[in-house]
Amino acid sequence: MSFLSQLFGMQSATADVIKNMNVAEFKAAIQDKKVQLVDVRTPSEFGGGHIKKAINIDVFNSTAFEKGFEKYNKEAPVYVYCRSGARSMSAAKKLAKMGFTEVVNLKGGYSAWK
Repeated sequence: MSFLSQLFGMQSATADVIKNMNVAEFKAAIQDKKVQLVDVRTPSEFGGGHIKKAINIDVFNSTAFEKGFEKYNKEAPVYVYCRSGARSMSAAKKLAKMGFTEVVNLKGGYSAWK
């Protein structure tokens, strides 16, 4: 298998795991359910406001990030968000590599939510 096919094959597998949702879709998906909702911003950003029932696991702290997700169900959807959607997409890719089967990213992040 060539380097490029390995690279693109991995991206395809990751793309199958990660879904992007706009605010309306994301709100509907997490409403009235016990979901795995994670804010991947820094603790200070989280302290400045967050989506109700979200847990904070900072994507910039690699050790805490991996340890924080150890207790999560890899077979159930994980909903992630950050300020604008970029860090949470990075977190979603990490989660896919960790074996999570469905990761949902909030398009536009918390900025779009407000």
